[in-house]
Amino acid sequence: MQLAYHSTNDNLVTGKQQSKVLIVEDEALFARAVVRRLQKSGYECAHVESLQDARNIVRQFTPDVVLLDMRLPDGNGLDLLPEFVAKGAVVIVMTAHGEISDAVNAMKQGAVDYLKKPIDLEELLLSIQKAETAASQSKSLDYSRQRNAHASEGVELLGDSPAMQNVKMQITRIAQLVSNDSVPPTVLIGGETGTGKDVAARLLHLSCANSEKPFVQVDCASLPAELMESELFGHEKGAFTGAVGARPGLIEAAEDGTLFLDEIGELPLALQAKLLNVLERRVVRRIGSTKERAVPARFVAATNRNLHDMSQSGRFRQDLYYRLNMMSISMPPLRDRGQDIMLLAQHFASQTARRYGLTSPHFTREAISTVQAYRWPGNVRELKHQVTRAMLLCHNGELTDIDLALPNTRPAEAVPLMSLDSHQSALDAAERAILLQVLTETKFNVSEAARKLGITRMTMRYRMDKHQIKP
Repeated sequence: MQLAYHSTNDNLVTGKQQSKVLIVEDEALFARAVVRRLQKSGYECAHVESLQDARNIVRQFTPDVVLLDMRLPDGNGLDLLPEFVAKGAVVIVMTAHGEISDAVNAMKQGAVDYLKKPIDLEELLLSIQKAETAASQSKSLDYSRQRNAHASEGVELLGDSPAMQNVKMQITRIAQLVSNDSVPPTVLIGGETGTGKDVAARLLHLSCANSEKPFVQVDCASLPAELMESELFGHEKGAFTGAVGARPGLIEAAEDGTLFLDEIGELPLALQAKLLNVLERRVVRRIGSTKERAVPARFVAATNRNLHDMSQSGRFRQDLYYRLNMMSISMPPLRDRGQDIMLLAQHFASQTARRYGLTSPHFTREAISTVQAYRWPGNVRELKHQVTRAMLLCHNGELTDIDLALPNTRPAEAVPLMSLDSHQSALDAAERAILLQVLTETKFNVSEAARKLGITRMTMRYRMDKHQIKP
């Protein structure tokens, strides 16, 4: 068995974690030249000269990229190609023959590129880097869809106030409007920041008949303007500099599920016209493509801005506003929800106690008065943050008005003059203390500690790294 491992610790060129490259090539001189060039760019390499050796080595060396020769001593490289693709490897096929039929077959079976010998080493390196970038983008999109699908599980709008009962009734009625062969109506959710517009959108998705389909959320305020068009509409290979492969946009990724456009008021005017075309014609065309693809998804948008006023002043397209506002839901501010405020406060306190293994929470009479008297400008999001912080800092689960530290609800001299940074530092210190306590109790068994706190092992590792807690 002709087998060679080649490893290097020099990652200064790429600045990233080493990718593993397997070279399946029977021309030894060419293979060694490839190994030397890839090592300079920080890759870890292994080289074999036959199909059988390749099958053997993957038991101990899991490649990220495979450079696969077509003609090998014991067979055709295409025989092994599907096995590498199934393992998640990026495969680039190399051949000295250059037959068109071979190229077509290789691409059909999952190869990302096809290079004809003699191969320039710089061209080969560029092909590997492009393939890695395209694979990373594809995995990122898949992760985004999976993350959003999981985030939709167990969604609930808490509250029994008349305002919230009206919201729930609207969501139920809108979800029941669509039959299997009709176009879903667009929905616009309005309301102040922190009122739960995203939760309402997820609940609407879960209430529909196709709730098992993807829920894809797009934050129009956080997407960089130069990337927004590509992220939404997708692009074809070579459509612009850096487009190393075709990529579907988030509109396509929603399939026949729900596309949630959060902060729609931040969408640039140029893209508003393209979005209107999608909504009107129910098709999308990727950047650099002449092909149109059907769009069966439900469109839900949300904003904390007054789109009507924006459309009157020319800052938002009037026609798009009317198209989005076919059905509307208005999320009430927390100050108008009466007894829902304490219901939510109790919920967030209990949730925090379960997560960190703390004593069951109890609000003092003064704390209840403080919560009910405060205006909550940040709405539900602010309530959750303040109650979580208070729960982590309180003694034996008893939350007082001092723990809540809300402004303008008691005499100024009694209010701790703490900056936001001070609040965050106190919260971090409390979280670190809880982590250390549970880790000590479990003798630093990370999995057991995570179970006790009600979080995943990955989250536990993240929090330990954040607070520099070493096993």
